[in-house]
Amino acid sequence: MARLPDAVLFACTRNAIRSPMAEALLKHFHGARIYVQSVGVRPGEVDPFAVAVMEEMGIDISKHRARSFEVLEDDSFDLVISLSPEAQHRAVEMTRHMACEVEFWHTFDPSLIEGSREVRLDAYREVRDSLMRRILERFPLQRMGSG
Repeated sequence: MARLPDAVLFACTRNAIRSPMAEALLKHFHGARIYVQSVGVRPGEVDPFAVAVMEEMGIDISKHRARSFEVLEDDSFDLVISLSPEAQHRAVEMTRHMACEVEFWHTFDPSLIEGSREVRLDAYREVRDSLMRRILERFPLQRMGSG
């Protein structure tokens, strides 16, 4: 079993949809094992559609406060995962003088979808489910007593 990192930072453009979802999902699966935070290149407000689709899984992100790279209190992360090209550029810049891995998971911005509430919610669900698959693949759950 691969060793899990101690601290992970998710980064996207506004810290309003993708990175808060990813942060909440990783905390949900590995909260006690991994310190997790998220930031945006520019802070936004948590998106109500993101709140709704996470609530469908029983995960509450309604109290998420969007943060930017500038207000990071801790920069000792083992891994930074950027979810947008803009965040990738910023993550590479931030980690230039750090012993830190950077991964780019290009993740669609569901706020670009127009249409009915249900059409938009489906786009957010796709992003949520895609992030969940990537997270479980990258940070596998530890099996207890296998064998």
